[in-house]
Amino acid sequence: MSYPKELFHGDKGEVSGTLWKGGSAPDLVIGERSKVHYLATGESTGGQYGLYRWDMGGEPGGGPGAHFHRTMSESFFVLSGTVGLYDGEHWVNAAPGDFLFVPPGGIHAFSNPEGPASMLVLFAPGAPREAYFEELAEIVASGRQLSEQEWADLYRRHDQYMV
Repeated sequence: MSYPKELFHGDKGEVSGTLWKGGSAPDLVIGERSKVHYLATGESTGGQYGLYRWDMGGEPGGGPGAHFHRTMSESFFVLSGTVGLYDGEHWVNAAPGDFLFVPPGGIHAFSNPEGPASMLVLFAPGAPREAYFEELAEIVASGRQLSEQEWADLYRRHDQYMV
């Protein structure tokens, strides 16, 4: 394996870092259970990756059903609490410091089986996942009930294939 193609061609570095403060308010709240922090979106990283802090609160449970993505990998790093991680074959109660990498096509899911928990979620390359999260938040907030076909259309638009 070698280094990828150069992305910066200047002779000197530049001041271009972005700091996210840990106490910042979430960028999105989905119902009463999930708070999402957009640490680095696919747009802000030039499509290299998307990184989100996902805080799950409230009662145990929730999370997406088993699914896979065709265009991106997804990784999970547990920050606090217990996060249920599904690797396509087994559920594991992951603790702070535990990490799961899922390549494109890999079946996965997550939940918070014991109550409040927090994790980092990394998508690579960066995809516009915020649009998916925001659409979910709108559906939850409105109380709208989607048909099977509407769910299938939503998932397809956002590279999410349920199993």
